[in-house]
Amino acid sequence: MDLYKYTISHIFIVPTLNISREDRENNGYINAFIKDSSKEMNYKDAVYLLFKPKNMDLFQKFIDNEKERTALLIDDYDCGDGYVVLVYKLLKKFKKDFELIKESKYSKTSIDFQNLFPKVLKIKKNGLHRDEISLQFRIFRKTKDLMDYWESFFGMEFDENQEVWVGFNEDKETLYIERMKETSSIE
Repeated sequence: MDLYKYTISHIFIVPTLNISREDRENNGYINAFIKDSSKEMNYKDAVYLLFKPKNMDLFQKFIDNEKERTALLIDDYDCGDGYVVLVYKLLKKFKKDFELIKESKYSKTSIDFQNLFPKVLKIKKNGLHRDEISLQFRIFRKTKDLMDYWESFFGMEFDENQEVWVGFNEDKETLYIERMKETSSIE
């Protein structure tokens, strides 16, 4: 997985929705955004998940299951060319944490919020399994390996007040569906 192609909304908000990775992958999940540029009005305190499902019957079943599973799914709409957006309301109890994410203050989020994310992930590759510390845990705890990586990358030392992940950029967190369509037609 190329983490640089994923938004901060994907890294820090999507896991709070409890949608399994398998369900996302099986339904053509692409990324997550805090708003959609094609809409005049955007939902407040929501996240927009972009999908390009290969099997619309399977995807409709996924939507139906999501509507039964959670009241957080508040809208779904077609963007044309096979793209579909599902809009989820953010959990109210983590409103302050989501605001801290938008301020790029990842390590300042609450312990309750941080506990939503696993410390260790099981990575399966070529039939082998290994445990790896999750990216979110590394960011929340400002682990030495992540700090060393960024210090080497930027050629400078970080102090304890600096976060160890890229800053939240509203433009990069906005869905521009026409750009997405242009990009995917080139590939």
